[in-house]
Amino acid sequence: MRIVCAVVLVFEAVVIGLAIPIAIQLEGVDPSLAGGVWGGMAVAALLLSGLQKHTWAHYAAWGLQAAFLFSSFMVSGALLVAIVFVSLWVTGVILGRRTDEMRAVQDARAEALENEGGSGGDDVTTASSGPQTR
Repeated sequence: MRIVCAVVLVFEAVVIGLAIPIAIQLEGVDPSLAGGVWGGMAVAALLLSGLQKHTWAHYAAWGLQAAFLFSSFMVSGALLVAIVFVSLWVTGVILGRRTDEMRAVQDARAEALENEGGSGGDDVTTASSGPQTR
């Protein structure tokens, strides 16, 4: 889950950064406000993408999604982009959790098979770890 979320945050940082000149040129937003708000969010998205291994960073990224969604009302067209990225984020979390659960089940099965092998002299090949001697 963390990898998918990190990738979404990197792409989101690029899009947020590209929204700054649009906000300035087309909407007449003050450059310091646009740079401060969206530039700060772009930097935060990049930082949080690298810190996704920490639980607090994952929850902070949820806050970033909300901030991007609410700040997108200042620029026409940005709301659609914000909705797309929030949708990608939610999809990444849901599918990532499913993948993590499947990986945990597979690891538990592999460990159970490994512990099941008692004594003996056979060489057994498993799909996950190659030849093993029991």
